[in-house]
Amino acid sequence: MKNFVVSKRAGLRIDEIYQTTFRRWGLKQATKYTEGLFEHFKKIATRQVLLRPIPAELGVNGFLSHYEKHFVYSKILKSGKVGVVTVLHQRMHQIERFNEDFDQNSGI
Repeated sequence: MKNFVVSKRAGLRIDEIYQTTFRRWGLKQATKYTEGLFEHFKKIATRQVLLRPIPAELGVNGFLSHYEKHFVYSKILKSGKVGVVTVLHQRMHQIERFNEDFDQNSGI
């Protein structure tokens, strides 16, 4: 059984990651990286990775973890599952993108 849910916005971000990786490094690397992200989500759900609280100044309850070149933002849902809210590249302006994605995902 899957212990995590990927928000629509996170799904769009993952698609972007796949497409960018595919264009730069090809099918094999794009598939490997994307599958690795989903393995990371499973590890978040089973608490096998270090989760840091999202900084209080962002005004949301949730967690931040790191997968290779990306930060994964997640929160615990009422169901007990982990909701993957967004996945952002480490070079993106984190606060601006984070606020965009959290605002759009209040329903997960």
